[in-house]
Amino acid sequence: MGDTSLNNPGENLVNQDELILQQQRSIEKEISESIPLVGEKESLKSLEREYEEDEIYLSKARALGQKYSYIRRTRPDGNCFFRAFSYAYLERLIQNKDEYNKFRELASKSKDNLVALGFPQFTVEDFHDTFMEVIEKVGDGTEASSTELHKFFNEQGYSDYIVVYLRLITSGQLQKEADFYQNFIEGGRTVVEFCHQEVEPMYKESDHIHIIAMSTALGTGVRVRYMDRGAGTEVTAHDFPEGSTPAVHLLYRPGHYDILYP
Repeated sequence: MGDTSLNNPGENLVNQDELILQQQRSIEKEISESIPLVGEKESLKSLEREYEEDEIYLSKARALGQKYSYIRRTRPDGNCFFRAFSYAYLERLIQNKDEYNKFRELASKSKDNLVALGFPQFTVEDFHDTFMEVIEKVGDGTEASSTELHKFFNEQGYSDYIVVYLRLITSGQLQKEADFYQNFIEGGRTVVEFCHQEVEPMYKESDHIHIIAMSTALGTGVRVRYMDRGAGTEVTAHDFPEGSTPAVHLLYRPGHYDILYP
């Protein structure tokens, strides 16, 4: 028996490509996992240091430093918008009893709304229970709440359950107002198809449509600062929903969201 790969050199090339791809994925996974799900607060100066060699981004980081004191980084895994938003909002609620009570009530009712929209009760209940557990834990407004919050968000199980539940809420809002959101969806997909492919699965990156739907569903304003290679030093701000007062500030750099603190 001879070496069969000699008879089929194409097979070797395919295997090589596949190996290189696997290696690349494993390197990306390793880099990603070495970054905490949610990091500690850092001075905005750390953003400037990151761009010492890049004049365009450096000038924008400096401009951002005029408006914000701190940044909190999140793991770049495709879930960063939902993770950054939920962490920043719950952190804010620790200090604000009235807003906390309002949000707790809304979160509590959200399960029935999703079931009414046709989401499977068993699945929804499971994620909702964890979501409510975290909300209850941060509700006492003490110093310990912040420590507890940080611990929850860096435990993959809890952290991912919160992300999944927010993805379900976002999907529910898109489907509830399908006529409105259909206008923003490209590629001839229905709102339901878009939700199944781009909203509900983990590690899928978020776009404007996700942010509008989620902030509308939760009745919360989000200000996103867009940092890119556009002209000028200003880091453009967009408020979602339009005209709302932002409760949460996020920094967007191509493909990634972190938390900002005014």
